[in-house]
Amino acid sequence: MKLTTAGESHGRALTAIIEGLPSNLTIEIDEIDYYLALRQSGYGRGARQKIESDRAVILSGVRNKLTLGSPLCLMVENKDYKNWEEYMSPYGADVTARRLTRVRPGHADLTGLFKYDQTDARNILERASARETAVRVAAGTVARMFLSELGVEVAGYVRSVEGISDDKEYSFEEIKAAKSSELFMPDAALCERAKRRIDEIKEAKDTAGGIIELHVKGMKSGFGSCMAYSEKLDAHLAFAVMSVQAIKGVEIGLGFEAARRPGSRVHDEIYYKDGAFFRKTNNAGGIEGGMSNGEEIVLRAAMKPIPTLMRGLDTVDFDTKEACRAATERSDVCSVAACDVILESVVCFALAQKILERLGGDNMREVKERWNRLPQ
Repeated sequence: MKLTTAGESHGRALTAIIEGLPSNLTIEIDEIDYYLALRQSGYGRGARQKIESDRAVILSGVRNKLTLGSPLCLMVENKDYKNWEEYMSPYGADVTARRLTRVRPGHADLTGLFKYDQTDARNILERASARETAVRVAAGTVARMFLSELGVEVAGYVRSVEGISDDKEYSFEEIKAAKSSELFMPDAALCERAKRRIDEIKEAKDTAGGIIELHVKGMKSGFGSCMAYSEKLDAHLAFAVMSVQAIKGVEIGLGFEAARRPGSRVHDEIYYKDGAFFRKTNNAGGIEGGMSNGEEIVLRAAMKPIPTLMRGLDTVDFDTKEACRAATERSDVCSVAACDVILESVVCFALAQKILERLGGDNMREVKERWNRLPQ
């Protein structure tokens, strides 16, 4: 299964083409729109979320709510395009207006100008923008529906915002329930502290990042490979997570904590009872030797603060080469809750890829039959 996305932040629309989906997968557009709306929520979001009200449109690959086995094409329209058409139109645009030359530290602006032989960073930032993730959430929700048919669920929560961290452990159901919080934090008191900190950061015209923790329930053992390094499940998931804008680190299971412990406090001991092998701990995060082992898969991702600060940072104007303050674009103070939804979506898609890679199947009946024959 393959995903290709296209579109610019202020272009007409964002699109996604999914190739390799089995036929007869039920697609509910309301579920896609639910996750698109969830991506736009969260304390600390910026003004653009008031302009856009994302909805998905299915252009091909589905009839009567069922996939056909052909490429599925999704579109998410940019409602803000009407305000940008004269600057962004592919048929002729005023490229002298809305130029960006005061390149922003931490963004793709300066490196992209050199790589793509441009003089206006708008030609870089329009694609580098996290706005692109809207259509990845739409595609990821299609993958989520596929996983659901097999009894696999993905849920995440915000573990920390800047220095305010939640070190408690939660059940899968508690993690799912965290979506009722404004910051997707299960602990209400910590959520309020984090909101106050975001208010302080906004007042200072600064930005904040955080840590998101993801859990996967119901994934059977044996997905991924220990025989080819390129097929390792943890590598595949880490790639998917790191492909999301602003993610700077990924941990699986104990992650970096494993380096600070002796082996006796890291590796999950194995037991056997009533005809089944089991583990009492899950420090490996559900993946051993590059393969799922049947336990919950646990990942954490570190999101850096958004690089567009309303007060700007020291930089250099690309045209004049003079020192200046970086340009400001409409942006968020903290989008860590939105990032949780995005990360869940890319993990859903990555897991669906691995499942179909192993099981094959041109239609959902074949996929389910092969899945049901696998051991836990």
